[in-house]
Amino acid sequence: MFLAENATATISKFDPFDIMMLLFTIVIFIGLVRLLMARPKKNMFAIGFATVAFLVFLFANYVMIFKVWLS
Repeated sequence: MFLAENATATISKFDPFDIMMLLFTIVIFIGLVRLLMARPKKNMFAIGFATVAFLVFLFANYVMIFKVWLS
């Protein structure tokens, strides 16, 4: 019984929303790169907003992977 309880506890660490968090981070990164590559005139507000959003999502992914999945 003890081994079965430990097996179910390790499975419950993964949440399907975690995949969405990773995908959102990738989409934000792609948008940030596109904003930085804009040639005629760069939108500084959008670049700043995307940078902050990317850093927040990157930190959330770090916590999600290294503190929850691998603990």
